[in-house]
Amino acid sequence: MTPLPRNLLSANASVDADGRLRIAGLDALDLASEFGTPLFIYDEDDLRSRARAAVDAFGDGVAFASKSFLCKAMARLAYDEGMCIDVSTAGELHVVLAAGVPAARLVLHGNNKSDDELARALDIGVGRIIVDSFDEIDRIATLLEARPDLTPRVLIRVTPGVEAHTHEYVMTGQEDSKFGFSVASGAAAKAIDRLQSLGVNLVGIHAHIGSQIFRTIAFEQEVAVLAEVVKDMDIEELCIGGGLGVAYVEHEEGPTMAQWGATVRAAAAKAGVAADVRITAEPGRSIVAPAAVTLYTVGTIKHLHGIRTYAAVDGGMSDNPRPVLYGSGYETFLPRCVDADRDLTVTLVGKHCESGDVIVRDGRVPLDIAVGDIIATPVTGAYGYSMASNYNKVPRPPVVFVKEGDARLVVRRETVDDLLRLDVE
Repeated sequence: MTPLPRNLLSANASVDADGRLRIAGLDALDLASEFGTPLFIYDEDDLRSRARAAVDAFGDGVAFASKSFLCKAMARLAYDEGMCIDVSTAGELHVVLAAGVPAARLVLHGNNKSDDELARALDIGVGRIIVDSFDEIDRIATLLEARPDLTPRVLIRVTPGVEAHTHEYVMTGQEDSKFGFSVASGAAAKAIDRLQSLGVNLVGIHAHIGSQIFRTIAFEQEVAVLAEVVKDMDIEELCIGGGLGVAYVEHEEGPTMAQWGATVRAAAAKAGVAADVRITAEPGRSIVAPAAVTLYTVGTIKHLHGIRTYAAVDGGMSDNPRPVLYGSGYETFLPRCVDADRDLTVTLVGKHCESGDVIVRDGRVPLDIAVGDIIATPVTGAYGYSMASNYNKVPRPPVVFVKEGDARLVVRRETVDDLLRLDVE
């Protein structure tokens, strides 16, 4: 079987003369030795390049979807490269503010924003609030009665009725969705009228049709619906959300950021959206997923004759729940011999007390894989660390940014003492 496709590695990854993986000039096995495993390694220059590509494709106002991966270092990086940042909870808001990002560069999301979250956003001057329900409109109205001096900038989130070709759990643009106001039912029009009566600054319309989308025609369909919504409105912004797909496994290929932006702008022009309306987006996965790799240590290899071979590692569903949640696919390889043929199929599993604790169902590795080997899964920069848990009281891994031969620890490894920090007795 073939070696790992190089396109699944980050932009500054290479293979040295000994066949070993290097990222930004650093030996991956040395990083595993220094920081331990499991370990998330992010190629910082790749992150920056992808953030700049998003700004180039959509201009000022494009927002990094922080749910994909958030820590203070990532928030600063996205802001430094010209992106706004979208947050959907008080926790995400707190982290981004702690990173020094101005409130005016934030976009507040959430289908069930609390009074406290909305009040905090109004008090600090969050740049844009994406309104998601009639109950939320009522909460904003009540808060503004006490603060008539405020004029928040808001967008209304609509569900355009577009069903993206992706996993049902990450489809959000169809009629049956917990997000937004339906266009077809007339709820969106009623919400627009209500918001305008409040005196808020209704700056635009927002939609998000799903995640991990490869067929850009879905975005064209989304824009066509949104164009009908805004045709008689005087707005500044039309946000098409995120969802651009990335390649996780061999033979996958996603559109580039530039292709995505060009497709959306062409669709907007074709649908008659005014030229002065700002077209924005909220990429997350496409910024961070391809820039990272996760390293594990193999602890057990179990050959079940005629059935399968299990390779168990020191992480699992606690640091990458996507395969359990969505059946997501990943590749496997050994950083000590990146270009080696991968002739053995293994099921890469974690250390948790669940039969479903599977990271890669049919991973391919060299025949000489052994206990103690470092094994890697690429394209793990999105929804791994951000969805990580302490199941079985396993401490969460550290995160390292690498750049031009230097490694920087941006999130330390949790300790077993950290697991006790919330206990009160």
